[in-house]
Amino acid sequence: MPSDEDTLNEVRSRLAGETSVCVLTGAGISADSGVPTFRGPDGLWRNFRAEDLATPEAFSKNPRLVWEWYDWRRGIISEKSPNAAHAALVTLEDRLAEFTLITQNVDGLHSLAGSRRLIEMHGNIWKVRCTRCGEIKTNREVPLKLLPHCTDCGNLLRPHIVWFGEAIDPADIEACLGALQRCTLLLVIGTSGVVQPAASFADIARSAGAFTVEINPDPTGRTGAFDAVLRGRSAEVVPKLL
Repeated sequence: MPSDEDTLNEVRSRLAGETSVCVLTGAGISADSGVPTFRGPDGLWRNFRAEDLATPEAFSKNPRLVWEWYDWRRGIISEKSPNAAHAALVTLEDRLAEFTLITQNVDGLHSLAGSRRLIEMHGNIWKVRCTRCGEIKTNREVPLKLLPHCTDCGNLLRPHIVWFGEAIDPADIEACLGALQRCTLLLVIGTSGVVQPAASFADIARSAGAFTVEINPDPTGRTGAFDAVLRGRSAEVVPKLL
């Protein structure tokens, strides 16, 4: 069995020779910047769970409550900065002819770090969308004036987030699948690999011939499906790949 250093060297060597790389990131890379998950026992806010508030039904019933929760989250995230893993992925992007970064995170840290070829499949907490005309705009006000309304048509704005019970934008899914099927190497960083559709991304890339790598501090339910596994925090491991 290869040592961690052997595996690191193999992945580093492969990356140096690749021209088409895809990266999938999850909550682990944001955790290294101090961003909480906002879910589970540590994510309670006024005795509400994320699953109770991040739904179209909750917004329809009480948009002010939902916006107050998102305003609280934005306040926390606004104090966080991209870490060494975010920066390393920007460097990797600059080196490669074909590169796609897919993230499940909504905190906007990848774009803040400078990532450009980016698919935010679950949306972005710093973007708002009109509930009537559909206009999407960036809004980084902290605190946010509640309730926010569209400057174009005057109707209520909502967070540009894919909520529980909503479908991911078909265009984003198509872009993800295209990148996964074209890449020759896939890095899966800081995600448990249990939430669909992202949980299937490694299988899609591998079936198309890509070499797949998991980077995570702990084993996941998908660890056995990867060609290589690197243990450690994202901010420590990803820069070493360069």
